[in-house]
Amino acid sequence: MTNVPASRGIRQGESGNLSGPASTSWTGQKGTPTRLLLLRHGQTALSVDRRYSGRADPELTELGLAQAAGVAAGIAAVEGTEQVSAAYCSPLRRARRTAEPVAAALGVPVADHNGLLETDFGEWDGLTFAEARERDPELHRSWLGDETVRPPAGESFAAVGQRVGRLREELLAAHPGETLLLVSHVTPIKMLLRMALDVGPSVLYRLHLDLASLSVAEFYPDGGASVRLVNGRFPVTSTVSSRA
Repeated sequence: MTNVPASRGIRQGESGNLSGPASTSWTGQKGTPTRLLLLRHGQTALSVDRRYSGRADPELTELGLAQAAGVAAGIAAVEGTEQVSAAYCSPLRRARRTAEPVAAALGVPVADHNGLLETDFGEWDGLTFAEARERDPELHRSWLGDETVRPPAGESFAAVGQRVGRLREELLAAHPGETLLLVSHVTPIKMLLRMALDVGPSVLYRLHLDLASLSVAEFYPDGGASVRLVNGRFPVTSTVSSRA
């Protein structure tokens, strides 16, 4: 994996919670980067049961709403968030309901963008890992090792990568040197981190992103990139189980 310079601009404590702002570190790249704040949506009933959740459109659970509120309450502690100029989210409800309070806290409107949609898991949508494997054992095995394989009536990870790549190019052209909030799902966020790290598809299977977690990637006009944060979490005040 490509070595990424450590950043003091956003710090993360031992608990994984975000801490206060600090000075920006040198990255070695040229020009002002476009910074992407990559926020995964909060909890849904499908995520509680560890079910594939692609184009299904469940609402946030009570905990999911609390997670979104926790991000909104803590987002100002992340360095540079006062410079957020625009917010985009997947049009699915779990992303939109997460984005709205966070964008309101940042003082920017939210626009839907289909490029931020989750993978279409097709006929596996709503199934657990074990159920999908039992239903289509050979296909499921191939899918886990080959990003060009797609679920039945679904979308391959390679196709998601192409879609997210077009999104990235569109945003970099429209918002050069700006800071953007993107509220999406686990696969599109992993794809953007993969692009910033310039690594292969294995990262899609080895990188864990919690619900309502924040990652930060920067893309420079000279073609360079850096990842400043992965899976940063915000405190949540809720009596509901925090099971993801």
